[in-house]
Amino acid sequence: MLTKRIIPCLDVQSGRVVKNVRFFEDHRDAGDPLVLAQAYEAQQADELVFYDITATHEGRSLMLDVAARVAEQVMMPLTIGGGVNALAYFRQLLNAGADKISVNSGAVARPELIREASDHHGAQCVMLSIDAKRRPDGQGWNVYRAGGRVDTGLDLIEWAVRGQALGAGEICLNIMDADGTRAGFDLNATRTVARALDIPVIASGGAGKLEDFRDVLRGGDRGGHADAALAASVFHFGELTVPQVKAYLKGDGLPVRPDWHDTHR
Repeated sequence: MLTKRIIPCLDVQSGRVVKNVRFFEDHRDAGDPLVLAQAYEAQQADELVFYDITATHEGRSLMLDVAARVAEQVMMPLTIGGGVNALAYFRQLLNAGADKISVNSGAVARPELIREASDHHGAQCVMLSIDAKRRPDGQGWNVYRAGGRVDTGLDLIEWAVRGQALGAGEICLNIMDADGTRAGFDLNATRTVARALDIPVIASGGAGKLEDFRDVLRGGDRGGHADAALAASVFHFGELTVPQVKAYLKGDGLPVRPDWHDTHR
């Protein structure tokens, strides 16, 4: 079994880390992105994700200066996304210190962007981030763009499979119904996507307690089959730490990544 990754996420708006519930409710300020990034590096997080969550909606480029400052201060692998809609942004963000680039609305608008980025920079640099919400009839999930504001009508599974075929190296699955609720990851959605793909799936949205991480990362019919778990609120507000989560997972028999500091010595 491949080792499981624990990934804190910085949702950045106007230079500050914020956290909402279901993308738009209960807006809370979580602090300075650089301070939080340094804290997660000290906690030995496996990776860090930086999203500029309003770049697409506001029709502007990503806050490159903020992202670059974070990249300068941390050694752990860093994914940056928000408003990425052209190949030039991949080059710009990689030069700024990103290890991977997350693309979402830009790929929905022009799916060939995934292939172009994968061909130029390698699939390992391309994360396809998908914001999805369960349909009102309960039969599957639709893909949303513009920070969860616009229903594209695309089916989640079909889009994830197409993203893999186009060259995405991994999928970050953000389930809007669960986001910020701390009621647990959507295991059904995660399992359905993971079974349809050969590339890694990062589960996002709903982490609230240690058991939630175990459930979404384990295999079998009760698990979510994710390769990594991304969380924000529970880490930002000190309810859980990355070491706590890793220790719990290891105690439950799930393989976790070794201290990445050791690999850089």
